[in-house]
Amino acid sequence: MKKLLKNARIYDGTGAAPFMGDVLVEDERIAQVEKEIPADGADEVIDLGGLSLAPGFIDAHSHNDWFALRSEPLPWFAPFIRQGITTFVTGNCGISAIGFDKDCPHADVIGAGLFGFGDSRIQSGSLAAYFAAADHAMPCNMAVLAGHCTSRAAVSGSANRELTPEEESRMLALLEKALQEGAAGISLGLMYDPGLYAQLPELKKVAALCAKYDRPLTVHPRANSAVSMSYPELLGRSHLLRAVDELKEIALETKCRLHYSHAIFVGRRSFKDKDEFLRIIGELRDAGVDAMFDIYNELLGVSVITVILPAWYQAMSQAERRKPLNRLKLTVLVYASSLLLGFGFKDIQVAYIGPGYEKYEGKSVHDIAREEGLSDLAAYLMLCEKSDFKGRVNMGPYTTPEIISDFEKDDRCLYMTDAWVEEHGVQNPAIYDCFPKFLRDSLLGTGDTLANTIHRMTGATADRFRLADCGYIRPGCYADLTVFDEGEIRAATPDQEKPFGIRRVFISGRQVLAGDALDEAALKKTGRAIPVQG
Repeated sequence: MKKLLKNARIYDGTGAAPFMGDVLVEDERIAQVEKEIPADGADEVIDLGGLSLAPGFIDAHSHNDWFALRSEPLPWFAPFIRQGITTFVTGNCGISAIGFDKDCPHADVIGAGLFGFGDSRIQSGSLAAYFAAADHAMPCNMAVLAGHCTSRAAVSGSANRELTPEEESRMLALLEKALQEGAAGISLGLMYDPGLYAQLPELKKVAALCAKYDRPLTVHPRANSAVSMSYPELLGRSHLLRAVDELKEIALETKCRLHYSHAIFVGRRSFKDKDEFLRIIGELRDAGVDAMFDIYNELLGVSVITVILPAWYQAMSQAERRKPLNRLKLTVLVYASSLLLGFGFKDIQVAYIGPGYEKYEGKSVHDIAREEGLSDLAAYLMLCEKSDFKGRVNMGPYTTPEIISDFEKDDRCLYMTDAWVEEHGVQNPAIYDCFPKFLRDSLLGTGDTLANTIHRMTGATADRFRLADCGYIRPGCYADLTVFDEGEIRAATPDQEKPFGIRRVFISGRQVLAGDALDEAALKKTGRAIPVQG
């Protein structure tokens, strides 16, 4: 099947200036790119009328590995396709849907309280089996990172301790097996159970595996704020920077390719850490470490409700949590942290608690406290308990428009959504228009050039994670393509819970979006599994 796309303003994914031309697609791949290609021999001709054509956007930080094998996966992917995304790098924050044994005795704690397998077709834990089930049986293309939290949970559950030598050996074997089967790297989630219990020696061994296979180590650090629950001292060096210091030590010793996930600065008093964060990334690169980071175009983020609870409190039994001394210690710590952080319970919006608690959705913890006649902390702990410590929240501010603008122009920065569709409650706004907002920033002059912006969300991301034949418009590459209207994007009003400016999307050579219409039949089998080899 030959498909000819004519009269396109082509951004080829390299960062080069666009040019007017035609693209010939044959089956799943791009066959020819020229200023003009005769229509003779094409089975279908689509005149793009001067609209812009880019490689399909690649989401550099996703969790959609948890949804690709659902019985009906399209609802989990549709909003992303509508914003031009065709490919995902998944398994981030240490929480992958692979990296465990099929008969794992701790399967109930895999997912860190954020994700579950639902009605997935398989739950084998093997990446090879996952890819075999997913290839051309899911809507979008997917690479998968091996999650440290997942493999650690597989061998020790959520135990708050060092691993035994036998457990550590088994965990590392699970991660290495995933790399051998084509994982795009390993991810750490050092704020999530049980990754938050891992100490430096264990983490260096994980990083050494990445260095051995020349794959990135992506990291959700221990702290994204000036003050957190990850370190006992409230004063002194910013907790965010202490967490970066830890990663610096790991990367310098192992020479792994370090990728810092979602460069955010939670709380108004954390914004000042941006410059030193960039300085440390620069120092690492000067020392020969391939260090990069990624961002989303949102001022808030989504997390588990327990994200501000210290590890020692989470590890306690219910009876221990209710002891006055422990509650007093927590109270002092939380309120002192709030003052030092510039972030409080007014900034935590409840997204989901559970069935029967819909009345809390969309409200801040502070507002719920007033309604219930409780203190803010008491209301927060009440919500934690009602959700069995598995609730979901939207929190902000995580960054500022100025920080986003600065990062958009940084060659070390890639773009992503860090978003997933939830069955219930308030959605993360990044599922709707995160990537079009990057394009809009460029067109309005607050971001990088449009050619560089597209490079970051296509070719640069493909190169970073070694996604073969992806991210570029050139012969031999897969025909994952996004068509957009620059004028519509420039004039759009974002954050309306809908995409803007995306006209057509092609995945593996099939047109899957035309206007507002999704080709649901095609999307049952367009997505390719992308194992990383070598």
